[in-house]
Amino acid sequence: MNWIAIGSPADIPLRGARCVVTPKGRVAVFRTAEEQFFAVEDRCPHKGGPLSQGIVHGAAVTCPLHGWVISLETGRALGADEGAVRTIPLKLEGDRLFLALDALAIEAA
Repeated sequence: MNWIAIGSPADIPLRGARCVVTPKGRVAVFRTAEEQFFAVEDRCPHKGGPLSQGIVHGAAVTCPLHGWVISLETGRALGADEGAVRTIPLKLEGDRLFLALDALAIEAA
């Protein structure tokens, strides 16, 4: 798998996100209160809102536009809403975070 370095864990605020622009689209990288890291495409399945600007709670994010709650683990909308975003493999090696660029390329094709 082709991994690209996107920074260090310290670059992502606790219970927050950072948007990473790749040649294949925008990816939201999240850091939970439990120090878990997740990456999903940066668009809500409802109306395309920027999930990277949402509120992180547990292992979920609430879209800032219309309040949809998205699981950071599965990418699926929670509750009565239906839809999903792609999750992107993310790994931590030492003090560096890496995204799986191949996963973005497969979905974009």
